[in-house]
Amino acid sequence: MRPFYTPKAEKIILALAVAGVLFSGYLSAVKFFTKGCALNEPCPYVLGYPACWYGLAMYLAIFIAALLSDLGYAAAVRAHRFIFGMSGLGILFSGYVIWGELPALLVRGLRAYTLGLPSCAYGLIMFVMISILSWRVVRASTRSTLS
Repeated sequence: MRPFYTPKAEKIILALAVAGVLFSGYLSAVKFFTKGCALNEPCPYVLGYPACWYGLAMYLAIFIAALLSDLGYAAAVRAHRFIFGMSGLGILFSGYVIWGELPALLVRGLRAYTLGLPSCAYGLIMFVMISILSWRVVRASTRSTLS
């Protein structure tokens, strides 16, 4: 067994990354092929591209790092530091996009969105969970090396 290996955290991160890739991939595919937005939501753009495309790229990066770590091709500590940084970027990005969606949410309430909240809010929740779990792996490994 590798040192500092936390199988539950890695498996959960991998599952969350797959869920993020599937969700943002669906949103991206609908946007790419139909030029409309999925779930009858407004489609926020950042630097000229749909926000869901950025989410897909971030979730793919997290998935690849988590998979390489899980398969033993990357050091767990290094991979989870990358995952922690990428999920932090995802938190900032989705928080920024949600900030722009707040007026519609405040005016129309949860009826403003098909799923109750903007789709970026669900991305934010997954990024937060990934961040917490990856921090746990990094912290556990740091404690073990200091002992």
